[in-house]
This record gives sequence, structure tokens and C-alpha cells, in this order.
Amino acid sequence: MEESILTSVVLPLSLFIIMLGVGLSLVVGDFRRVVVFPRAVAIGLFNQLVLLPVVAFGLAIAFELSPAMAVGLMLIACCPGGVTSNLITYVARGDTALSITLTAISGLVVVLTLPVILVLSLDYFMGESREVNVPLGQTIGQIAGVTLLPVLLGMIVRHFKPAFAQRMERPARLGSTIIFTLIVAGVILANRDGLREHFLALGGVTAALNIIMMLIGFGSARLLALKTPQAISISIESGIQNGTLAIVIATSILRQGEMALPGGIYSLIMFMTGAATMYYFGVHKRPAAIDDQKLDDTMADGTPG
Repeated sequence: MEESILTSVVLPLSLFIIMLGVGLSLVVGDFRRVVVFPRAVAIGLFNQLVLLPVVAFGLAIAFELSPAMAVGLMLIACCPGGVTSNLITYVARGDTALSITLTAISGLVVVLTLPVILVLSLDYFMGESREVNVPLGQTIGQIAGVTLLPVLLGMIVRHFKPAFAQRMERPARLGSTIIFTLIVAGVILANRDGLREHFLALGGVTAALNIIMMLIGFGSARLLALKTPQAISISIESGIQNGTLAIVIATSILRQGEMALPGGIYSLIMFMTGAATMYYFGVHKRPAAIDDQKLDDTMADGTPG
């Protein structure tokens, strides 16, 4: 995907709009909630910020991905969750408050962790011969500009105009889903030749990463005695990532359209596993630990469900 108005303006602007929608749904209490259930937040963040990149690194080597595809896989593994993970958690009857808290905190932390892991991934997989130059400080600023800034702006609007923010929350969520779908479709169409060449490897490795992390998320939460709604949330936050951010970084910052393919394929797969999770926990198997009114009360007062 060559540099154009699409990669330099449209994609970053689309991500800005999506992250603005995230900010409209956040309040300061979403960050304070970490002191209410520190164990659940710690497990979720460790899975997402530490285990996810480690597992992705191991899979990239095991599947013998090309350097560009390996870096693209690491990109998606470094991204936080987003409105998609929050929506899936809600439908799957997970702890939505915990999901929002994990999304909020990871969204701030990755502004620093993502550029560092990206630089290390480029060095490892592409070596000194790599043509992609990523100044660390500049990259941090660019990522903050399309993630942190709109989230903070949305939170400010939510604080001063709560009624307006609540009215806009549903349209913003719907709009984000539509934009995200269009971006994924556009990346796949623009790189269809590369997709044909790498489809089997990318399909296998991205499916493995998504499923492994969702299983680790649920298993680690239950192993450490968290309730089912919290385990559902951690499972989803461990496996459902902000694919739009990975695509924007690949195409607009790195100027490497091929590196966006893992993020595009991963996004398709996580939609399928997310739909399966919503059906299993939200429709087929209503967890005994989940009582609708009790969960609503939990979300309202911030106490663990």
C-alpha cells in the first residue's frame, strides 16, 4: 500500500474517530476501579501487555513467518483492546466494568510499550538491512496523537457534556464498527496478492494467537479464583485487540502495507471467535455466577461481581 491520502490522512483520521468514541465512554472512575479489583486488573494487563507479545513472538518463529509478516504479527500483539472488546464482553455477560477498565489502562500504557516492542521486533526480524526507520520518540508522539489525544478529548466531552456524550455513545460505537470493517476490507483488497501468498501461514498463526490468548485469559482468571464474569472479560481482553491501530501503524507510520495483513486477518478471526464467545456465554450457557441485576449493581457501584 503506497503512501497516499488514504494512508496519510483517511486511516489516521478514522482511528482518531474510533478512539474519540472510546473516550466518550470513559470516566475517571474507570481508572480508579483498579483499586477495587486489583487482582483482576493485574491478571488482565499481564496477559495483554506481557504474555500476548511473548506468545506472538514464539508463534512468528514457529510458523517461520517472513520478516514483514512477523513484524505485522507483533504489531497486533502490542495493541490494546477497544470498543469491540467491550461490546463482546457486554453481550457475553462478562464484567463490562472490568473490560472498560482494562481497555482504558492498556490504551494509555501501550503508547510507551508499543513503540519499544516495535523497534525491537524490527531489529530482530529484519536486522540491520531493514529499510524501515522508526525514531522512538517520534513514533511515541505519533501513536499518542491518534490514540491518547482523542481518548482524552472524548473524556473531557464526557465530563463537561455528559448528556451529549451518552447520546453519542451508541452512534459512536456503531460508527466505529463500520469504520473498522471498512478498513479491514480495504487492507485485504489492497494487499490481495500478498494475501494469496501468505494466507495459509497468516490464517494459521493469527488463529493460533487469538485462540491461545483467549484460553490463557480465561484459564488464568479461573486458576486465580476470579468469578466467571471476570474470567470472560479477561479472556476477551486478552484476545480481542485494536486491529485498526495495528493497520494504521503499518500503513501510515511504517509505510509498509504488507505489514498490515496480519492485523487484517487477525481482525477477521477475532470477529469469529468473539461471535462464538458471545453465543456460548450470552445465549447458550448463561453462567451461574452471572445474575443480570447483580451484574448491573456491580457496574454501578464498582464492586467486584
